Amino acid sequence: MMEDVAELTSHSAEASSTFPWVEGKDEELLDLRICELGTAIVGSELEPRVDSLYEELSAHGIKLRPLCYLSDEWFTPVGLPVIAVPFYLAHPRLKALELHQMLEVEGGTPEWCAQLLRHECGHAFDHAYRFSSRRKWRQLFGHPDKESTPESYQPRPYSKSYVQHLSNWYAQAHPDEDFAETFAVYLGMPESDWRKRYRGWKAIEKLEYVAELIDEASRKQPAFTTGKPVSEARRSKKTLRRYYAERRRASAEEYPDFYDADLRKIFGRGEPGEESAAHLLRRLRRDLLAAIVRGTGQRKYTVDMLLRKFILRCESLGLRASKDESRLLLDLSAYLAALVTNHLHTGRFKRSV
Repeated sequence: MMEDVAELTSHSAEASSTFPWVEGKDEELLDLRICELGTAIVGSELEPRVDSLYEELSAHGIKLRPLCYLSDEWFTPVGLPVIAVPFYLAHPRLKALELHQMLEVEGGTPEWCAQLLRHECGHAFDHAYRFSSRRKWRQLFGHPDKESTPESYQPRPYSKSYVQHLSNWYAQAHPDEDFAETFAVYLGMPESDWRKRYRGWKAIEKLEYVAELIDEASRKQPAFTTGKPVSEARRSKKTLRRYYAERRRASAEEYPDFYDADLRKIFGRGEPGEESAAHLLRRLRRDLLAAIVRGTGQRKYTVDMLLRKFILRCESLGLRASKDESRLLLDLSAYLAALVTNHLHTGRFKRSV
């Protein structure tokens, strides 16, 4: 789901004159404050994507046009019918920096961006009409005050009670996310498609209810149409260096040495002439990273940090690749997948007790 680095860094002479920092190296960009970037949705590749969202709303008769603005991440402020979009999506050079810093660009392709806009629009739609205060909404989706966060939910991958839109079975994170995901599926798929896709699923009841709410909304104006944006990029004094440092700290864990015993079982000390475990991990890192991310849906940065930790521990322990490579690759993949899946469900890679 990622654009090529060369494409991300391509730009015109006109863009360079508009944004002097375009030609700067990453280290130079990192010293800029977010408010100094001067980017906006209007005139960027985000503008037609937001317009497409509005066209989809219009096609369904929805009168709401949620304000979209640049912020530091994807979110919809509590109670407000507005959508915050990450500032780095407003320029190819910033997308390239995001890719270098975090290994992926959330919403970096037209398809992925459309998915996220529809999802956030689901929140904005509910905020505009206050549908979540209704009894039937809570019977189907749950109480919105439920204490559960996307960092700690335990998804059931085979559940048919939820639609599948964003990765990591995100509809199961919270009742509000369940509604937003259901709204996104309804908005982005023809009725014949979602009825076929979810035939026999309990989730179809939720889709039909969203259809009822959209029909109702098409006949009246939203109660709330605006609100003061929260965490606007144009007001942020934070440097890009600090911004990425904080995000990396939030994404990574300090992994204790209790991985050592597992690494010894996988590799062993081996013989002096055999390839070091650290060298093998470096050689296979790209393939392992791609396979684990593809199989688990976890963030690239999170998986990469775990692999980097393993490389350092293997060097410290002097481990060598004493088994044949195909067997090692199988053992490593299984171990990494188990750790990453546990992190997805619990927020931790491995229990310490």
